[in-house]
Amino acid sequence: MPLDHPFIPVSRFDDPRIADFRNVKDRDLAGRRGVFIAEGDLVVRRLLTESPLKTRAVLVNPKRAETMSEVLAASAEHTAVYVAEQNVFDDIAGFHLHRGVLAVGERPPERAPAELLESFSGPSMVIVLEDLTNHDNVGGIFRCAAAFGVDGLMLTERCADPFYRKATRVSIGSTLTVPHARAPRAKDAITALHDAGYETIALTPSSDAVEVCQWRRERRKASRLAILLGAEGDGLSRSALKLAGHQVRLGQMVGADSLNVVVAAGVALHALRETPRE
Repeated sequence: MPLDHPFIPVSRFDDPRIADFRNVKDRDLAGRRGVFIAEGDLVVRRLLTESPLKTRAVLVNPKRAETMSEVLAASAEHTAVYVAEQNVFDDIAGFHLHRGVLAVGERPPERAPAELLESFSGPSMVIVLEDLTNHDNVGGIFRCAAAFGVDGLMLTERCADPFYRKATRVSIGSTLTVPHARAPRAKDAITALHDAGYETIALTPSSDAVEVCQWRRERRKASRLAILLGAEGDGLSRSALKLAGHQVRLGQMVGADSLNVVVAAGVALHALRETPRE
């Protein structure tokens, strides 16, 4: 590793300077001291270069220090970058971590739905997640949201933590760039959306719902739109379905089971962003 890089060598797993990285399996579960762990090249790059969140420190092995040298050197002006050999790196993490790069970021203050909506001006799209407890699904939907230009998400209290390491990894760092808010229940999020002038549509496999492309053609493009998604299995609650302005479904084959919620989200977002056909 070139000596002119402003990186800090670490040779002991119990070095107090890297305490935040120690035993990351416990750290990201406990969520102590208001931090989260980001893992992997793409996620850490996004945290350092695209996210508004503050990075406390980065820990890399020598190989990753070379492949990420440019972005790490730029970040080292305001963020400590520690380098440890792979065996020391694994001892610090508590298991073999072949990706070779971790970062500690600071969690932002939790936003309320109204606060999130006030940050948007003009046309915008929001996703509401009701009681999605699976970290892969939450991370996957954040990734879809980033891909289709969604402005923000609202999560009910029972939803999985989008800053959990697995959710962040599955999202390819999108949980660090797409803003979100927490609402006690779906009805609180829906009420805030209606107060702010949003049209709300609930995605449901019900045969009574309007097919999403038909709804898109008939409604054209709502300037402020929110899509409600429920957990796999139970789907949206009755109260959320009742409060939503519209109920829409995907145009699946008759007799086909419902799709994974991440796939369904991606299909719906594509259909709703697409220019309606004449």
